[in-house]
Amino acid sequence: MKRLAFLIVILLSVIMVACKQETDDSYTIATVVKVDGIAWFDRMRVGVEEYGGETGHDTFLLGPSKADAAEQVRIIEDLIAQGVDAICVVPFSVEAVEPVLARAREEGIVVVSHEASTQENADIIIEAFDNAAYGEFLMENLAQRMGGVGKYATFVGSLQSKSHNEWVDAGVAYQEANYPDMELVVNKIEEFDDLDIASEKTLELLTTHPDLGGIQGSAMTTAPGAGLAVEQRGLEEQVSVVGTSLVSVSGQYLESGATDMIAFWDPAMAGKAMNEIAVRILDGGSIENGADLGIVGYEELLQNPGKPNLFYGSAWVGVTRDNMDQYNF
Repeated sequence: MKRLAFLIVILLSVIMVACKQETDDSYTIATVVKVDGIAWFDRMRVGVEEYGGETGHDTFLLGPSKADAAEQVRIIEDLIAQGVDAICVVPFSVEAVEPVLARAREEGIVVVSHEASTQENADIIIEAFDNAAYGEFLMENLAQRMGGVGKYATFVGSLQSKSHNEWVDAGVAYQEANYPDMELVVNKIEEFDDLDIASEKTLELLTTHPDLGGIQGSAMTTAPGAGLAVEQRGLEEQVSVVGTSLVSVSGQYLESGATDMIAFWDPAMAGKAMNEIAVRILDGGSIENGADLGIVGYEELLQNPGKPNLFYGSAWVGVTRDNMDQYNF
């Protein structure tokens, strides 16, 4: 009996250790962004690191020092070599990362993409919202401020940035259908996620089209860059600027009236959403239509019926001088 009792104790101890080890298991999840060191992705890092602290997983964010597709690919290659469990990626160029993400998945690494609705080599693509609806939202705000008439131009971070192009395409289509007295004079000016370039190209645009009435931006840097140029020319009353940005970057131009409205989804919440999806897949689960990630803006995901690995949240907000004080990032 003593021997049997001893064996039972040993068996129970092994089971307890195994259970403890299973509980203590954590995943290593890398989030790779378009460019490190800008406010948008600084904010995303906050969410990624908070998620790690809340869950016990090893989560971190990194990216190239400038928007460069080849450098982003090299970073992902290094992560594959390190054997991380999951890679969450915000691609600078969807096409450029397709081969390396395919390799990651072949190695058993879970891949979650963001701002990449056409990505093929991803287990799940999570967008903050439906891109067409967001582009229409931006254009409606621009049209309202322009009184529905006049010349305007659009900016993108890159012609390879799928989300930016989808926002602009949807916005232009919405304008043509609803505001025929508005005229698109220059479409998809590239500013490479660089505020200085956005400002320089806006100054050139204002010189070429002195009667310009509006600008719709896509990259986080367009609204403040265009706002700076508008402010320098003293055209706050003539040129309306709307686009994706953050209060921490565009606040001074909202305050001065050089930028009229910015819209954004909280990058911190997007970072958490990507990492939560990665964990659920690593745990052997799945993401279904209506899924609640337990993260603000991602409480009831909408699945794209034509692309079952593509999901949308409902996470955008519109910010003007009147409500900018509600956001501290």
